[in-house]
Amino acid sequence: MLNEHQITFRVRYPETDAMGVVHHASYLPWLEEARIAFLGASGRPYEDVRAAGIDVAVLEVFVAYRKPLYFGEVVHVHVHTDALTMATFQIAYLLTVGDEARATAVTVHGCVAPNGHPTRVPPWLRSLVAAG
Repeated sequence: MLNEHQITFRVRYPETDAMGVVHHASYLPWLEEARIAFLGASGRPYEDVRAAGIDVAVLEVFVAYRKPLYFGEVVHVHVHTDALTMATFQIAYLLTVGDEARATAVTVHGCVAPNGHPTRVPPWLRSLVAAG
């Protein structure tokens, strides 16, 4: 089962500061986009996850900015599932330009029911994460 994925995009001007360097806050939407694409590629589009009564809340985010990203660069976001508990899991990210690592990140997610209460990681997601 797929437990890693990659998306590619070009840095847009509004994602940068006056020097053409990507603003630190711009990384979070990229991580979100990569996560959603990963779920879709694994056969579980986020719409289907929600329709099954599960939401995947972000509990923690950690980003290490290794080297700047610049306007116009083509960035690859590599996604890999990681640690798993009964109700949480982690996703690790590597952002590269060519073969050069520019940033790493980890997000911790909790599965929640429609009422907002924690719920167990569903079996399909548990299998996906465990495949890592």
